[in-house]
This record gives sequence, C-alpha cells and structure tokens, in this order.
Amino acid sequence: MIKTSPTASSAVFLFNLLFLHTLNAASVPIVKPYPRLEDLPKNLWHELSSPFTEVYEEESIATEIGATPEPRPFFEDADSNITAQLGTNVHMHCRVHDLRDGTVSWVRKRGEELHLLTFKTFTYSNDARLSLDYQAPNDWRLLLRYVTELDAGVYECQVTAHPPLIRVVYLTVSVPKVEIVDERGATAGDKFYKAGSTIELKCVVSKVPHPSGYVTWRHGARMLNYDTTRGGISVKTDMGAEGAVSRLYIANANKKDSGNYSCSLADVAATTVSVHVLNGENPAAMQHGGSAGLRSAFALIIALSITSLLR
Repeated sequence: MIKTSPTASSAVFLFNLLFLHTLNAASVPIVKPYPRLEDLPKNLWHELSSPFTEVYEEESIATEIGATPEPRPFFEDADSNITAQLGTNVHMHCRVHDLRDGTVSWVRKRGEELHLLTFKTFTYSNDARLSLDYQAPNDWRLLLRYVTELDAGVYECQVTAHPPLIRVVYLTVSVPKVEIVDERGATAGDKFYKAGSTIELKCVVSKVPHPSGYVTWRHGARMLNYDTTRGGISVKTDMGAEGAVSRLYIANANKKDSGNYSCSLADVAATTVSVHVLNGENPAAMQHGGSAGLRSAFALIIALSITSLLR
C-alpha cells in the first residue's frame, strides 16, 4: 500500500470535491451539493499549488496589492544633552525626515507627568518664553527664552507614527558663580585700605560654559568700567573657556572711595564687597587683614575704653 502525507490526501480530496461541484453545476445549475465551497479560505489555493509544503509565509498587504510601502519618518539626530547658561536663550532641535502627513509635538516630562508644549506650529504652554521656531526644511526646534534653573529637565519631541517616534533632550542649566577674592583666593567680605594707597579687587567668574556677557564693576550704582570722571580707575578682564578673571584698580584712594563694590556678569550673577578707606591705621592691617583687621580695631577700642574706666 502506498502512503501519502495528510497534505497530499487533502489536496486529492479537494480536487475531487471541485470536480464533482463542476459536474453538478453543469447538470443541475440550481442545486449546490456543497454550498459552503465558496467559504473555503484563500490560502487553500496556495496549499493546492504546493501540496507537500507544511510551512507557509504570510504575505504582506503591500505585496498582495502590488504597492511599495511608504517610508517611515525618522530623526536625523539621536537623543542629546544640552547645557544652557542661566538667562540665555536655547534652541532644542528636532530634525524629522519623511514626515509626510505626520505631526510633531513637544512635551515636557516631569516624573510620570507629560505636559504638552507645542503641537504642529501651535503653542499650548502658558509660559510665554516657549514657542516653536520652525526652521526649513525639517527642523521643528523648540525655543526657550531667558532660561532659569527650573527649566532644567527632560523634553521630548514626538512624531505620530506606528509605533510613535520619540527623541529626548536633556536640558542642564549652568548657574555662573561670581566671587570677589583676596590675595590668597579666599572670599573677601570686607577690604581695608590706607588713604593714598591703591585699591585692588579681584573678581573670579566660573561655571560659565560659553561666556557671552562682560564683567561689570560698580561702586554703589556708578559703573566703573569706563569711568573717566574720577581718574586713576582701570579694569582688566581676561575671558577664558569656562569663565573670566577681572581686576579693578583705583589709585590714590580716599574716603570717598569707601562703600560697596559689586562685580557682575551681565545681568546673570553678581557679588559685593565692602571697601573701607581709613586714615592713621596700620597699613598692613588695613590692606591685608580683611575682617581680622576690623576685629583687631574693635578689640583695641574696647581695651582703651576699659582702661579709661578703670582710671
């Protein structure tokens, strides 16, 4: 006896079935002995053409209709980390290719919450500093003006697709540090100078990734960088890759030069030091003693007062 595979047997049975159906249709056109023949699955014809094949591959819809699938959208850039200086403007880029009928949105992610910022070219955030600044041909960049420390975090550029496309931007805000230091590099709170000496103040600006502003010196509300009314004032500033060092010189100091001196980087960060110009004090204590010199002067005054009381 010859053995056949189940698939081959099924193929022979179905062939006979089709043959009988054809004969019945010719002789008795109204009667259908096999009324469910039309409901046979479409892949039946695939089985008949390959009766001994047990594994089949599903054909895609595009192949069945003979069409070429449309290209999916994709990002030009990968996820990125951006560092912005406090108070500056920053662009977060989102370059999308083959967008076609898709849409682009920007959202802010805080923990598990997502806050919609823009959709297409429309802004949905209540923050007036945020807007979509589209740049042809394909950059759906988000513009954030006057960056603050609270703006640091995760932003997502989302494209409608199946599945959706998401590009993540991590924003870090750099806060500049401004200090007026003494000769040893320590932060100075008070500076003492003898009348007729030269006032020298040193300002160190750090944590600035791309210094864009300039260092400004003020005595009270008066700007000193370009002051020509008093004379004897000079400012020297050295800009570096990560900050700046600025020095203020005031020759022939007098009592009017006493007061608060401030050093600032544009309108972003500033610090202040108090300068005291005195007469008749020990020059070493006044120029180099700092707050220690002030404590020594107070101690001397108290000692003299006690001595006078005991007499």
